[in-house]
Amino acid sequence: MIIVCFPAKASEIDHVRQYQACMALAEREADDAFDAALVWRELGGGDAADHCIAKALLYLKQYAESAARFEALAQKVVAEPGFKADLLGHAAQGWLLADDPERADDVLSAALGLKPDDTDLLVDRGLARAEMHRYAAAETDFTHAIGINPRRAEAFVFRAAARRYMDDLNNAAADTEQALLIDPENPLALLERGIIRRLSGNDEGAREDWLLVIEVSPDTQASRTAQTNLQKMDAGLGQ
Repeated sequence: MIIVCFPAKASEIDHVRQYQACMALAEREADDAFDAALVWRELGGGDAADHCIAKALLYLKQYAESAARFEALAQKVVAEPGFKADLLGHAAQGWLLADDPERADDVLSAALGLKPDDTDLLVDRGLARAEMHRYAAAETDFTHAIGINPRRAEAFVFRAAARRYMDDLNNAAADTEQALLIDPENPLALLERGIIRRLSGNDEGAREDWLLVIEVSPDTQASRTAQTNLQKMDAGLGQ
């Protein structure tokens, strides 16, 4: 366990340095960062300590609690709109991880009101909307993100998936090809292209894509999904 020693007086704390140390510690030793931030808050750490607490909770997989704290901090902190939007973006990530895409959608919409052309926020809201089966709305967000940054491969992949769910296989396939032009070994793009090929009756092409996913991205969720898809195909089951 890492022991964090504070000065005897709150006035002796270098809060900027403590903030940087606490935020870095949250990624390595979330338990220690959480405990240190609680002590620091009592010694005048204020919003900075609350930020570290919220981040530590996220790494501790206390997703809903972390998200609520990020939201509360965004509402009370005196900061530029962009910083508030980033806090709301972290809150939305917590809500997504807590399987609450509707709350994530609301939070991301508020964040985009402060930072309208942020591609991270747009992509995350698209993912939240896709989880709610709002595929047309998700497609709109991904398209907006692509318009701002046409080199963002995952935005093409996510739009391909949304289009696939809307039975727009031709445009979905075009999106996967574009993603692979940007990033030729992107496992999510290969996985999605394989799914589209399977649905289009191109089993051999699907097999090639899924085997490549397993090769370039072993021990990942994409690889496990590719293996499952191959097993289903070999057993004659549908996608």
